[in-house]
Parts: sequence; C-alpha cells; structure tokens
Amino acid sequence: MLGIELTPEHDLHRLVDLGVRAEDAGYDAVYSTCHYNNRDPWAFLSRLAAATDSVRLGPGVANPYETHPVTLASKVATLDEASEGRAVFGLGPGDPSTLANLGLEDERGLRPVLEAFKTAQKLWAGERIDHEGTFDAADAGLNYEPPQGADIPVHVGGEGPHMCRMAAKHADGLLYNGSHPKDLAWAREQVDDGLADRPDHRGEFDLIAYAAVSVAEDGAAAREAARPPVAFITAGAAPPVLKRHGIDPDAASEIGERVSAGEFSAAFERVTPAMIDAFCMAGTPETVRERAAAVADHADGLVVGSPLGPDLEGAVDLAAEAVDGLF
Repeated sequence: MLGIELTPEHDLHRLVDLGVRAEDAGYDAVYSTCHYNNRDPWAFLSRLAAATDSVRLGPGVANPYETHPVTLASKVATLDEASEGRAVFGLGPGDPSTLANLGLEDERGLRPVLEAFKTAQKLWAGERIDHEGTFDAADAGLNYEPPQGADIPVHVGGEGPHMCRMAAKHADGLLYNGSHPKDLAWAREQVDDGLADRPDHRGEFDLIAYAAVSVAEDGAAAREAARPPVAFITAGAAPPVLKRHGIDPDAASEIGERVSAGEFSAAFERVTPAMIDAFCMAGTPETVRERAAAVADHADGLVVGSPLGPDLEGAVDLAAEAVDGLF
C-alpha cells in the first residue's frame, strides 16, 4: 500500500488538486492530518471524494477527544458514503502539542482509541450501542448504512509498544510514525507480538510506515525543507528513540523548548544532519528510494508524509516514482 499525507494548511482548492494528482500518480490512499489549527479535514476529504474515483480517503489521524467517538464514527461513515465505499478510518491518540492547546493533553491513551473504533465498527454494522468507559453513549445508532458497512478499514496511528501490539491484535493496520529502518524493525517486533494474539477472522494486517518525506532533484533543498517537521518529531521523540539514533536528549529538549515558546526559526536552526537522517527520508529521488527500500524490509506499506518537499506538486510525482514497486 502506498499512501500520501496532505495537510490542510493550504487552500482547499490546492489540496484537492494535490489529491487528484496523487490519484493520477498511483497512490492507493490519501490521508488528511487532523489538527484544530488547520482547515477542517472532513470538508477537505469530502471535496476530494467528489473529485476522485479510486483512491482511499481518510483522516491521518483523528482522535477520540476533540470529537465524541459516536460522532466521529458518523463522520467516517458519511465519508464512506460520499466516496462510494472508499473510506479508511485513521485513529490515534493525537498530537500532544495541539491537544495541549485544548486542555486535552492528559486525555491521551490506548483505551480511548480502542473503545472508539470498536464502537464505530458496531455502529457501521447497524447496531445501537450503550457504552460507559472513556466516553458515554446511550442507545446511540446511525440512521443510515455506509457502503462498506462494518468493513471500513481501521488504521491505528501510534508508535508506543502497547499501541503497536493493540493495533496488530484488533485493527486492520498500524500507521507507525517512522522513517528509518531501525524504527520500523522495532515496530515489526511489536506488531509480531500482537499478531500472535490476533483472531483469524480479523484477516490480514498491514504495518505501514507513516514517514516524513522530503524529495527534490536538488537534494540540499529537500533536506532544508525537512527541517520544520524534523524539529517537531525530534522534540516529541521518546528517549529510547533518541538513544536508538544517537541523538543528544538535551539537544532535543532545547528544540522542544523553542517550539513551545513559538521560536520556530530558532528551533529549525538547531536541527542537525543526524536528526534529518533519523526522522525523514530526505534528498534526491535516488536517496529516498534507497531509504524506502530499507524500510520495505520491515513494513507492508508507506505513507509519504509532510513536508513532501520544497515543491509540493513536484514532490507528489517524484515520491511516487521514487518508491514505485517497493510497496
């Protein structure tokens, strides 16, 4: 599976054009990031559904805190209807930096994600549900049936060991935030542990590398464009991940402090070449293909994520060409 992440930080007309371009370039799925401070992802995905024919569409990823899980299930079902059965439900614990702005940073966890998508699957199957747990619902149900019904794929976004194992046991795929083969090799170990407890009736499972990618014919320009996302990834990386890549935790903390203070230029300047190598597939198409091929040894699919490259339109095509045949 080859997907692409589009971020609603751009005008919706341009985003839809990028999504159409992605379908033409051969991507199998388009995911929209879901952050309150960008444009509404559901409006974007609905417009893209009307402009495309075959590409799968979904949030990458929604969280069950900003929106009640029953309402979230209805949004995905509506997208499935609008796209004539092409929806995919990307769901995860959410971005801590943006959730903190909403007072939700302490709500993140595995159980709310699991309860949310299990509830969604029941609703899509036509059941009415009562629920007491991380959220409450009483005799809730949908008054319509999505085209795929209960078969809408669920892709869990996460990177902690417990989230990886839970996804492998219960979901259809894991969107693992990682761009380096070392990280995907570790994720594969967690997934394999979860798959040992996966019932046969749940079918196949995909470990998907949700990777930061920056590609251009000018490799230096591609690496320079990688600085912003790498700064955010480095600042939020867990200590074991930093240790895996030999990155100084104090340097990562300094970047995080600059980001929290809104001093973005200062944060981006502190990104080192080693950080870019660890947290982004950045460079020429040949360089990106080499990295993607190494990741393909451990992953079943790839989502080409932000920043894409210094030229968005060109990067959509270049990335597809660079990884052609690997996933």
